[in-house]
Amino acid sequence: MAGRFAGKVVLITGATGGFGSAAAKRFAAEGANLVLSDLKAETLEAFAKSLSAETATLAGDIADEALSEGLAKLAQSRFGGLDVAVNNAGIAQNFVRFPLLPSDEARRIIDIDVMGVFYAMKHQLPLMERQAREGRKGAIVNIASVAGIAGAPRLAVYSAAKHAVVGFTRSAAAEYATKGVRVNAVCPSFARTEMVNATLRLAPDRAAAETELARGVPMKRLAEVDEIVEVILFAADPANSFMTGQTLAADGGITAI
Repeated sequence: MAGRFAGKVVLITGATGGFGSAAAKRFAAEGANLVLSDLKAETLEAFAKSLSAETATLAGDIADEALSEGLAKLAQSRFGGLDVAVNNAGIAQNFVRFPLLPSDEARRIIDIDVMGVFYAMKHQLPLMERQAREGRKGAIVNIASVAGIAGAPRLAVYSAAKHAVVGFTRSAAAEYATKGVRVNAVCPSFARTEMVNATLRLAPDRAAAETELARGVPMKRLAEVDEIVEVILFAADPANSFMTGQTLAADGGITAI
């Protein structure tokens, strides 16, 4: 039986990270052709070769607009278009009080987490709009955060950046609602990505550190990566054709209280 994304072209940025790599594997299993991007070419190529899917890769810094332009062109030239874009590439920040975050770190977060998503959508939307005129509808899934829905103490710049991603999502969704392109955001809380696991490994008491991260989560645990990927595929699913402009909080109940 063919998968939900059989023959679809799916672009994923940050493709070798926690959410990105897990999503790529799931989309591949569902029959998609993949356009993958991440910072390190060697790591990206090795990951692409491990997948059971047709792939095209382009390494680079998402803060450079040329990468997003190149990815849209690559999807067009290699696979004839683009059906789904998962804008996943991003970085976090150190847990520090607002005035203690170095300004150069704040700028880098904005360049990657805000401008990177802007550049991506700037080049994805026109391509998807052109295709939609011929009946080929598209979907964009932006990876935001529960910190993009509410404030996040000691994560002020990261929170501001993810609020911007939510703003991009809602604005583009309204703008393209009649143009055949859906745009939604997935907003996870802390999940067991390698980035989070690396932080936990550095803690003197890993169990205590994990409890602290989950303290404000009604489910009292971290998310598993596959739980977040399930929401990404739900947002991208062509059968989910009437949902756009939504922030899907996969947060263990944080935004319920």
